[in-house]
Amino acid sequence: MKEYAVAVVGATGAVGEEMVFTLEQRNFPVKSLRPLASERSIGKTVRFKGEDIPVEVLDKNSFKGIDIALFSAGGSISKQFAPIAAESGAIVVDNTSHFRMDKDIPLVVPEVNPDDVAMYKNRGIIANPNCSTIQMVVALKPILDNYGIKRIVVSTYQATSGAGKKAMEELVEQTKAWFEFKYDECKPNKIPKRIAFNCVPHIDVFFDDGYTKEEVKMINETRKIFHKPGLPVTATCVRVPVFRGHSESVNVETEKPFDLNEVRELLNKSPGCKVVDNPANLEYPTAIDAAGKDETFIGRIRRDESVENGLNLWVVSDNLRKGAALNAVQIAEILIKEYL
Repeated sequence: MKEYAVAVVGATGAVGEEMVFTLEQRNFPVKSLRPLASERSIGKTVRFKGEDIPVEVLDKNSFKGIDIALFSAGGSISKQFAPIAAESGAIVVDNTSHFRMDKDIPLVVPEVNPDDVAMYKNRGIIANPNCSTIQMVVALKPILDNYGIKRIVVSTYQATSGAGKKAMEELVEQTKAWFEFKYDECKPNKIPKRIAFNCVPHIDVFFDDGYTKEEVKMINETRKIFHKPGLPVTATCVRVPVFRGHSESVNVETEKPFDLNEVRELLNKSPGCKVVDNPANLEYPTAIDAAGKDETFIGRIRRDESVENGLNLWVVSDNLRKGAALNAVQIAEILIKEYL
């Protein structure tokens, strides 16, 4: 089997670490691994296949000899260095939002629109969607294909890891301070309001229409991935005091009637999906159940009787895995199988 030189940009971050782990876990044919990060990571190493690999400082010469570059170091870094990587001959899979809505750059979820990977030839870059978008479209693709979708309403319950390591640490520190009755130390920093024992309906910046950037991402990315620019989608995104795993309440109106048992069977056999739906036995997915797992879990499947052909789903997935690292590695797997 041919092997490839792989760079991971942001290798010491939460998603970067998960990317390295996923490459090893899935036996991706890595000839050499080049972990890249900022100067703050000088002296750090990344563990890969039993070897401690020194982290290198990212610069314009970092991509010489690299075949595939996985980026997860923030939009400004991707804006500056992804084109440099592509010009150096690497194919970039970018986990930030910077390129997602560019018309000539594919936005890919392998279970949903794998053929779009071919568009990488335009600029040498493939965009990884938002974590909350990924799990929703994985769950809805079988619904779309079999019944059509008229409208999507989603509310998310997103883990602190979606905001990075510092947000996770903030949840730990605030929780500890609360139990020690040090309420003055429960000050928000990475997350706009106190996250311990709270829910914060604010992820990313607000726009003039009252939506946040995270909500707009979900709306626009869903339309692009489904190739349905006019699809009615609305979202409310909430940060919750969970470390890992995003949960979503998804309501859809389908174009055609459906049978609930047929929907359950359809979802359970669809790529990337696993149905856990027996409330009588307390069987439904939670963020804890999804942590460290590859699947998108779906439960609480029921009719919405308030509209014709209404369907409710509860969708849970590990935001660091399927929502980021795993999706990126799956894209790379398509690249080496079909195009390289």
